[in-house]
Amino acid sequence: MTSTQAGTRAAGALGGLVAGLGFFGGIAATKATERSEYPRPGTPPEELQKYFTESSTAARLSVAGHAVSTTGLARFTGAVAKLAKRSGKGSGALRAAALTGGTFAVATQVLSASSTLLLTSKDNHLQTTKDLREVSYHLGGHLHGVGFGLLTGALGLAGLRTGELPKPIAIASLVAAPLGILGPLTLLKKQTMIALPIGHLLSLLVSGAAGVALARKPRAISAPAN
Repeated sequence: MTSTQAGTRAAGALGGLVAGLGFFGGIAATKATERSEYPRPGTPPEELQKYFTESSTAARLSVAGHAVSTTGLARFTGAVAKLAKRSGKGSGALRAAALTGGTFAVATQVLSASSTLLLTSKDNHLQTTKDLREVSYHLGGHLHGVGFGLLTGALGLAGLRTGELPKPIAIASLVAAPLGILGPLTLLKKQTMIALPIGHLLSLLVSGAAGVALARKPRAISAPAN
């Protein structure tokens, strides 16, 4: 493997770290610029409309953070798929799970962020505002978690099988995975909703840690210059 190929692989792995930095950076920028408290689920459409128009800059910064996070997640999905491919027996199914989960996570995050951006328009009717908020919330929360959880689970299994991830990171990935995959079940009982942000936080943390570990792991000696 040439040094260029190794660098490309490392960059893809570091997408896991970029995903987390983009997400948390967007939250920090939102908190620093918003004019009122971010609306919780169930907030009346009048209050939603007031927040997203008065704090439109904060909402757009949040969308920008999600864009960075999504780009990183897309790169990281490719790195996890390659790791899964090296995992031996059953690698095809594990690679497919990584690609499916990662692609779904990226798609739902893009649609969620797009809905948030549309919420900043002052021309929205109250029903439109309510509908866009529901779409943004469920796509970016419950459904995004399913894809991210599947990707995280594939990461943990591939990391254990190949030995290319520190065992604690691989195990933490397997712990985080079901919290995301089973996230839609929290709709049945409000008391379990806390599992959603916990699962997302853990998935981001293990993805970042795994990305750094994979990027630092020696792959091959670079070809000597002529």
